[in-house]
Amino acid sequence: MKCARPILALFLAAGVAWGQWGGELRLSLRSEPRSLDPVLVDSDSEETFRYFTGGVLVRVNRVTQQLEPELATSWNIEDAGRKIVFHLRKDVCFSDGTRFSAEDVAYTMQVLLDPAVHSPTGDAFRSGSGVAKAAVRDPYTIEISFPRPVAGAARLFDQVAILSRHSSDRTAAVLGPFHLVERKPGSYLRLARNPNYWKTDHGRRLPYLDAVRLDIQQNREIELLKFERGDLDVISGVEPELFDRVSGSRKAWTQDAGPTLESELLWFNQTPAAPLPDYEKRWFASRNFRLAISHAIRRDDLCRVVYRGHAQPGVGPFSAANRVWFNQALKQHAFDLETSMRMLAADGFKKEGPTLKDAGGHAVEISVITNSGNRSRERAASMIQQDLAALGIRLQIITLDFPALIQRITQSFQYELCLLGLINVDLDPDGQMNLWLSSSANHAWNPNQKTPATDWEAELDRLMQAQAAAIDATHRKLLFDRVQEIVWREAPILYLVNPNALVAASPTLRNLAPSVLRPQLLWNIDRIYFERGR
Repeated sequence: MKCARPILALFLAAGVAWGQWGGELRLSLRSEPRSLDPVLVDSDSEETFRYFTGGVLVRVNRVTQQLEPELATSWNIEDAGRKIVFHLRKDVCFSDGTRFSAEDVAYTMQVLLDPAVHSPTGDAFRSGSGVAKAAVRDPYTIEISFPRPVAGAARLFDQVAILSRHSSDRTAAVLGPFHLVERKPGSYLRLARNPNYWKTDHGRRLPYLDAVRLDIQQNREIELLKFERGDLDVISGVEPELFDRVSGSRKAWTQDAGPTLESELLWFNQTPAAPLPDYEKRWFASRNFRLAISHAIRRDDLCRVVYRGHAQPGVGPFSAANRVWFNQALKQHAFDLETSMRMLAADGFKKEGPTLKDAGGHAVEISVITNSGNRSRERAASMIQQDLAALGIRLQIITLDFPALIQRITQSFQYELCLLGLINVDLDPDGQMNLWLSSSANHAWNPNQKTPATDWEAELDRLMQAQAAAIDATHRKLLFDRVQEIVWREAPILYLVNPNALVAASPTLRNLAPSVLRPQLLWNIDRIYFERGR
């Protein structure tokens, strides 16, 4: 059944002021979205597109960090945490006019949890053996049952964009504030106001904006130049040097919102099928080798030089900004070359002149890949290169465009080290399920394992599944503290820094409320407006 197109009353209530309608917001995506399918979101650009277009049952308010109702008006937990029941809004339609009901939620869960789909979002729902199931109780009540209790289950749905069961294209029919109207690969995506968006202000449908244009631009310098001349209206995640440059301009509103939940990471390729020499695979599989690299990196210098003080040293899966889940007992791997050399010696490495060699006489010459156009990341790679030279390690830096980089770390596995960022979209540990489960496609250093390759990875699997099922908050915290301890001890991923949230916007924009959670500046995109017509 199709929805009737609403006839909106356009009136001014005496003495009441609200946002101004109209205008096109312009911003950049740092990479080309590989897929616009909301169940396959695997990058920042894809997440931004999903956030602007996807309708969700519940939403984590990015400022208060509290859960708020969206397409679900309320929900309740049943069967000791094994079921969550959502009560849905009525008279809501997808952008193509198709009515929204519990059938759409059931269909979304079916697609999300299909093992053949390998949805990164779906990984967060896997708390144990068995399959989660969705049952329609009535057209506006949906029950999601799990094989085991799922702690904080409602928060998981912040990332679940509801698909239409009856529309022909699941990426075209959406429930969010905007829908895609034009795409030019490699250049831009253009979104227009969803005429059926369910939220209103004074009797008129939101969003305030007519359109959003998403330019594909991975070069941060070019992005800032376009912002300075007025071709872009907002920049989130501004690089520190560029942030300091634009902060003094009258043409820009800027803010350092403080430490984020995001991390800059360095990890070692431990995929058995990787086209690497066996001796390199032995290096990367060694905890001593990984920790030796970690202790040779000057994290404080990365924060001071690369990030110009707009960052904090990294410790583990969460930054200290996450006051609930961060393990306060852990400290950063301190810079200590003596410790590094001692660990390397334990594995048979020794320096011959300026060169570090393994027990077989192979010189330690490795490369790190990172994405081109990210100035902070490229500078960090250069500083790490200098740090490792002190150990006798020759590090080559290879910059790739983002699609090529993703291809290497997910398909060909033709790399040794990778320097990249991790974007946390929620405070809850379940949001990182797709990183820590050994079977996950996003298990960075060795993805899609049929069985855990190491005892400690098996332990991570067990702990992550156990914490996801733990209803008692104190016990759950202890379980995830243990996860953080193992990651800190085994160092499959080196956490380098947690950057601050640096944002810039046109001074004509209103209702901006920067957050440390993504999307930092545009989380309330449906209520942002221009003070003057565009």
